[in-house]
Amino acid sequence: MILLEQNLKYKEVLKREGVKSTRHRFAILELLEQSESPVTAEQLFILLREKTASINLSTVYRTLDTFTSKNLVIKSNRVDDGKVRYELNQHEHKHHLFCVGCHKLISLEECPIGELQQTLKKKLDFEVTGHNLEIYGYCHNCQRIHS
Repeated sequence: MILLEQNLKYKEVLKREGVKSTRHRFAILELLEQSESPVTAEQLFILLREKTASINLSTVYRTLDTFTSKNLVIKSNRVDDGKVRYELNQHEHKHHLFCVGCHKLISLEECPIGELQQTLKKKLDFEVTGHNLEIYGYCHNCQRIHS
């Protein structure tokens, strides 16, 4: 029953965005929703192959591109390893700290860009419509290893 409710929710979201509903798209949305941190297309592909044997990596990439273009998924590029990661767009304004040692993801509670946006508006007459901030470094535990 829970799976049926999830599929109905995903079906509504996809319909609202004008995207055709398929079992692969449902499965990708479900995995993204269950994930505690952003994942790569390859990670999704491996998890999907464990659930359903009939999916290609190219299908995962195309689906993620479609979801990104419809603002259902947030795509971010990690500087430390060069890999693109995806997460379900919860429509929450948030930023992350990424530990390059243990790959821990730490969410920031407040947006540190607010003052910068005001400065850009005043000094350059530039109206910011959105932004993405990712900060890379070492968490407390990894600092001891790398110092």
